[in-house]
Amino acid sequence: MGLKITQVDAFADRPFAGNPAAVCILEHPRDAEWMQRVAREMNLSETAFLVKREEGYDLRWFTPTVEVDLCGHATLASAHVLWEQGHIDSCEPARFHTKFGVLSAKKDGTWIEMDFPATPAKLDSGLLEDMELTLGAIVKEIGRNCFDYFAEVESEDAVRSLRPDFTKLARLQTRGLIVTSRASGTGYDYVSRFFAPGAGIDEDPVTGSAHCCLGPYWKERLGRDGLIGYQASARGGFVRTRCQGDRVFISGQAITVMRGELISTS
Repeated sequence: MGLKITQVDAFADRPFAGNPAAVCILEHPRDAEWMQRVAREMNLSETAFLVKREEGYDLRWFTPTVEVDLCGHATLASAHVLWEQGHIDSCEPARFHTKFGVLSAKKDGTWIEMDFPATPAKLDSGLLEDMELTLGAIVKEIGRNCFDYFAEVESEDAVRSLRPDFTKLARLQTRGLIVTSRASGTGYDYVSRFFAPGAGIDEDPVTGSAHCCLGPYWKERLGRDGLIGYQASARGGFVRTRCQGDRVFISGQAITVMRGELISTS
């Protein structure tokens, strides 16, 4: 018998939107080389691998080219699969042991709320000129956090129309680049996009972990909490954030779009 694998659209309330992730629940741990091969075969922005343990699950995430330390949308997808397939009761939280600490998720109506660490950006105007050349846009604020570069541009239109230099972005000594602005429309508070060619993903459709930075940033700028962000990729998706101390609660929806079986498991 092969190994079951499930594809979920995360941060989406309908199929073929949000960010797709593959979820694979293993009976025992596998080595990183094998998991990387599977992730390359799935060719999605992330493939999540879970192994049952005391008090939850071990969770690791792989892009088609590298393992990452933190991923929001594949964690959302993992919690969705655990509840949907009856591995844990729907009224119980999902608890994950990861390289970036213990993460958890709970159901909130049709949404899933995840408890993640805040990763605020440290602003650094010295990076501004190079980033404007890379993005081809005027940058208002620039900085970085423990994972990514971060840039606020002048408008939502500027975010949506970005055509960055991916060759230059791939040379950044970070996972990727978060670009954001205040929303000009209604229904959400800010917009963003996320680029990570160095991790094998030119543009990530909806990036939960980027909101560990975006949530605190826009809470401070807007002077209020309980925000809604829209990641303006081609697929698009809404993300809710609320901040509490050094934690960010990130919420989204998820829907299963495919179930399959990995025939070769060697």
